[in-house]
Amino acid sequence: MKLSGRVALITGAGSGIGAATAWRMAEEGAKIAVTGLPAAAVEQVAADLRAAGHEAIAVVADVADGAQVAAAVAKTVDAWGKLDILVPNAGIQLHREDHDLHTLPEDVWDRTQNVNYRGVFLTLKHGLAQMVAQGTGGVVVIVISVTAYSGRSGNPAYVASKHGLMGLNRYVAVHYAKHGIRCVAVCPGALERTPMHDDHPDPEGRDARLRAQIPLGRPGTPDDIAPFITFLATDDASYANGADYLVDGGLAVA
Repeated sequence: MKLSGRVALITGAGSGIGAATAWRMAEEGAKIAVTGLPAAAVEQVAADLRAAGHEAIAVVADVADGAQVAAAVAKTVDAWGKLDILVPNAGIQLHREDHDLHTLPEDVWDRTQNVNYRGVFLTLKHGLAQMVAQGTGGVVVIVISVTAYSGRSGNPAYVASKHGLMGLNRYVAVHYAKHGIRCVAVCPGALERTPMHDDHPDPEGRDARLRAQIPLGRPGTPDDIAPFITFLATDDASYANGADYLVDGGLAVA
């Protein structure tokens, strides 16, 4: 197992890519801090992992709240004594409210940035502080989005938040390499419909457009993304630093 004995904190781990990554890393031997909201979801994922024989704890935390993120890191370290892998994954997309920039409500902008950008900043801030203090290196895999490669999406607050994360990835890669910490990003493409898409104004139309646009002919699933995130956290990817990787079925180049 390629992550045996390592400790991973994954945000947004109550569902979707976060939950799938928790399972994949656990299967490679990692101990998992299943972090995020809502409480019932993260607690269920952690319980299911334990029932399958893996080591996992549930850490209920709002990533936009610095005190809660700091407490999440502390709880992880209290459980296992260290933090080796950090996966800032939590994010939101307000499909119905995040529309043309010139009419965009300020609160929609703020809510989106609070989770998608501030939340990753806070996760990095407190996770990196722990890794630097340990002095044993670490790996950060930021989950971003294919929308970070263009302005094509009709959701400006979401697009802006994801473009900003590309800069954070590169900053961390350059400035924390001296601590033995590497940082990479995974940029998933459009995924099959999930509860995150419940507020989409045209879900059926969305699915049809994606099937036509994506060269592989289908939206992705969390299980398409989690193995790549997990690979990047292993020693097999030890020379990967500062890069961003598309896992999108070819959407960005279509």
